[in-house]
This record gives sequence, structure tokens and C-alpha cells, in this order.
Amino acid sequence: MILFFIGITLVTFVLMEGVTWFTHKYVMHKFMWYFHQDHHQPKYQNAFEKNDIFFVIFAIPSIILFYFGVNEGLNFMFFIGLGILFYGISYFLIHDVLIHQRFKWFKNTKNKYLIGLRKAHKVHHKYLDKEDGECFGMLLVPFKYFNI
Repeated sequence: MILFFIGITLVTFVLMEGVTWFTHKYVMHKFMWYFHQDHHQPKYQNAFEKNDIFFVIFAIPSIILFYFGVNEGLNFMFFIGLGILFYGISYFLIHDVLIHQRFKWFKNTKNKYLIGLRKAHKVHHKYLDKEDGECFGMLLVPFKYFNI
């Protein structure tokens, strides 16, 4: 049973990349651009951006799944929520810490994969408006950004 729950957590984590890509392209760059727009400005003006609301939006399903997943003993909903949480932690570490350097924890990485993620995200940010973007994912980006 434990392997089943670990599998649910891992599958959820992987599927979250698709959810993130879709949400970034068709929600953040469309009807919720008002909240995402400040993220595409050259410099951070404050410690927080309007874009940070998406952390809360993505946390809500995880919190709800945790609640219902422990309400009657641990069930599959808890582990789906855990997969979402792990993806959120990864997103924070990759996007906010590594790529945008909102926290100066991993400034000088030599890891080719992480450098590729940074390059792809920089390409995404060369577009300052909501149209004509590319590289909407976080962990999976085109191979052309990796020097392998």
C-alpha cells in the first residue's frame, strides 16, 4: 500500500508540470494577466508581487486534499495533496530562488540542467507583454537551452 501512495505522490508531482504549463499559458497570460504582469517587469519593486497570488491559488487544492485525505484516515487524496505540495516547494526553489534570485541561496550553480532552466526562463521573460511568450513550463524546457 505504501508503494501505491508513493506512486500517487510522484505521478501527481509529474502531472503538476502540465498543470503549471497550461495555467501559465492560458490563465496567467490571458484573463489573469493583471496579477502576472508585474512579474514580467525588469525589476522587482517590492518584496512581494501581485503574481504571488498564484502561490495561494495553487496551495488551495493541496490544503483541501490534505483536509479530506486525513479526515477518515490517510487516503489517496492526502497523497495527491502531497504531490502538489512537493511541486510547489520545487517551484519556489527553482523559480523564485534559482531563476529570479529573490533569495540569494543558489547564486553560482554549475549544474547544466539548472543553467538550462534559467536560460529558458530568461527567454520567457524577454516578452514584457502577455502575447508571444514561450517556455511556459518550469521543470521541462526544450533541449536547446541545455549545453549537453
